[in-house]
Amino acid sequence: MKNDHFEKLRRMYLKAKVNTQLYETTECKIELEQATISLTISEKYFHALGAIHGSVYFKLLDDAAYFAASSIITDVFLLTTSFNTNIIRPVNQGKITAVGKIRYQSKKWLVATSTLLNEEGKEIAFGSGNFTKSKIALTEDIGYI
Repeated sequence: MKNDHFEKLRRMYLKAKVNTQLYETTECKIELEQATISLTISEKYFHALGAIHGSVYFKLLDDAAYFAASSIITDVFLLTTSFNTNIIRPVNQGKITAVGKIRYQSKKWLVATSTLLNEEGKEIAFGSGNFTKSKIALTEDIGYI
């Protein structure tokens, strides 16, 4: 059951228009209480100074934390209620990888953290987020197939 859930989440994520049309080099692996999201850097993600924009850091960190939390919720879609991003250093080439892990869980809330690494394994950013259950069921209609 769990492996099937992880694969359905992965397909749902990778088929989202934001990933197929903008972040098309995205890779995703979901395991129990952990998710890994990778992206190959492209100049289209750069700000004026020639490094990736903060929105890219945020997206990968939030997505990794989100899917770590989603790995244990099998009935409904989660919502990010807040996410804090801390950027340590700029990056402008290679592949970056975010690893998210669950830190806390209650009946209403999940807290997950994530770390973003460059190809050399050096931390370039980290973040933490709060997630809550929505009323939207995980169904084929939203790509959970």
